[in-house]
Amino acid sequence: MHVVAKDRSSGGTAHDDRCILIPVKAFAEAKRRLHLALDPAERANLARAMANRVVDAAFPARVAVVCDDPEVAAWADSRGALVIEEPGRGLNPAVEAGVDHLRGMGVAWVTVSHADLPRARDLAMVGDLTGITLVPDRFRNGTNVITLPTACGFRFSYGPGSFQRHQAEAQRVGEPVVVLDRPDLAWDVDEPEDVVPVAPAGEPSG
Repeated sequence: MHVVAKDRSSGGTAHDDRCILIPVKAFAEAKRRLHLALDPAERANLARAMANRVVDAAFPARVAVVCDDPEVAAWADSRGALVIEEPGRGLNPAVEAGVDHLRGMGVAWVTVSHADLPRARDLAMVGDLTGITLVPDRFRNGTNVITLPTACGFRFSYGPGSFQRHQAEAQRVGEPVVVLDRPDLAWDVDEPEDVVPVAPAGEPSG
């Protein structure tokens, strides 16, 4: 694991013991299921735009990006995020490694957010520091955002049906669960019909 630390200037108030962790796939490799609707350059541009939207939505919280791609690492560093490089680990092990690293830095609470949320806003408001908060996708199948204590030993299980698995995992670790339905965070992009304009920071997310 290679970590690049850089202070993120927020201009606002954030909890020192909280951080938002965003796993970001290589832009050139992202969203291949959109190949019938978008060419490779368009898919890469969309992936980058959505990741930028999620970072903007994290304001004023501290942000960390876990990735395995040099271009993504450079992008995250340019956004002032902590970069946690986890080459070849896959999504679930990479997220768990990122959470473990943040716990080692003294972060007590982490919000893990997918990077493909074109309507995201107010990520720093997810979770109230009591147990685990799950934000499902609009089909209540996947899990788009999770807030949890870094020391609870939660095992991530992203993929189809993850929302139910994550509810069961929260019970296993003995934490109370809050399910938060947020339309802006429930909209992710997996199929061509999911693609919507990525709203610039500061504008309503629809």
